[in-house]
Amino acid sequence: IFLRTSFYLPNSLTVQYSNIQVKMIFSNMMLSRFGRTVTTASTSATFSRLNRSLSGITTSFNLPDPQLQKGDNVALTKIVATIGPTSEQMPALQYVVDQGMSIMRLNFSHATTEEVELRTTNLASCTGRHSSLTEPKTNNMRAILLDTKGPEIRSGKLKNDDSGHETILLEEGKSIILDTSDARRDEGGTVESLYIDYQGLVQALEVGSKVLLDDGAVVLTVTGFDGDNKVTCTIDNSGDLRSRAGVNLPGANTSDLPAMSDKDKVDIKYGMTKDIDYVAASFVQNAQGVEEIRSHLQKCKDELGDDVWPTDQPLPLIISKIESLSGLSNFDAILAASDGIMVARGDLGVEVPLVQVGNAQKEMVAACRAVGKPVIVATQMLESMAKQSPRPTRAEVTDVTNAVYDGADCVMLSGETAKGKYPSQSVQTMNNIVKSAEQYYASQQNDNTSSNSIIPSPTAFMATISRDNASDMA
Repeated sequence: IFLRTSFYLPNSLTVQYSNIQVKMIFSNMMLSRFGRTVTTASTSATFSRLNRSLSGITTSFNLPDPQLQKGDNVALTKIVATIGPTSEQMPALQYVVDQGMSIMRLNFSHATTEEVELRTTNLASCTGRHSSLTEPKTNNMRAILLDTKGPEIRSGKLKNDDSGHETILLEEGKSIILDTSDARRDEGGTVESLYIDYQGLVQALEVGSKVLLDDGAVVLTVTGFDGDNKVTCTIDNSGDLRSRAGVNLPGANTSDLPAMSDKDKVDIKYGMTKDIDYVAASFVQNAQGVEEIRSHLQKCKDELGDDVWPTDQPLPLIISKIESLSGLSNFDAILAASDGIMVARGDLGVEVPLVQVGNAQKEMVAACRAVGKPVIVATQMLESMAKQSPRPTRAEVTDVTNAVYDGADCVMLSGETAKGKYPSQSVQTMNNIVKSAEQYYASQQNDNTSSNSIIPSPTAFMATISRDNASDMA
């Protein structure tokens, strides 16, 4: 299938929408469209067409509580849950499985070998949620996803930070130097100069570029360069910075970063001894990186031998995480080379304008559906439940619902199940949202085939209005 995505994601602060902006001023019943003023008569005609387009539509609002419905309806959209300190022990992990976890995510940015051993052992001993459908006490299979740390860019250790918990205050308006030299690394970071572990930093940036520290907690603007390893910046906002904070370079070309760090290579080989099913490859930037990971998997299989990874056992599938501009720019080739895609909205929301993350998500999910490859929507789906709340926000519920409507194959929980206070409740809540969305969507599709019409989708509805408006102005 020939597929080409565009990812037209302009910064809304720099793009004027004068050609599509519609302002409705109801106070005086005048409509300003495309820079022209339209009389009340024309406005009334528009509303008349709207009323005609809605004629014959009936609503049902059949909204049952999924927790009160009988039977064990299996959701089509699966749940990926990150297992961590609050969910790794028994019986906590069994409760997470009971509520609908299909894939256990192991985050190798944080997990130790001992923690992985504990989590994989406990998962194997969990009784499957749908074991009653087969045989009593059957341990249904649950997949394991190894999420690599990836080739991240980070700042160095702060000077005199022996505990690892010290911070420095970067003050708005002051200058700071980003230094990639070994001398700065060894001396440690200060408020005047920070070590950055990316040797291509000078080549990737230009005057005016933004540098985001610690997921955007502190933003810098590049003002100049000093030699091959120093970048001078102005601090845009005040904030505290810890040692080894993440660094993002929005819009910069970082294609020279390796597909895997040395740690990733070791982690993947170790993960194969634990019979992992998927590798979630972090910060994938091009199709070549995907092929490098696949070659490494084959190399590990050959080295481990038949006793660990039998010859007839397929390699773990590669799920490419799209979380950078480079990943979006090369998305079509990455999709073709990958077994699946993860919409990693965390870092992606730092790399592209935040208001465009939803648009990028829509396009990625649609592209994956078009070629028949699975897609996972991740990051902050029920974030409030990771912060000591037993209930999600209404916006979070709607977020998960819309991901289901878009056609996501999986939705993912991160801190909610790894370190939150309510890991099993988070999975239960997400499972209920998924079931409700799937059942409602199915009922609407059934209604659409009968005389009881459903309300058109927002996209189709707005397209109809736009055509009518354009016709009026001709």
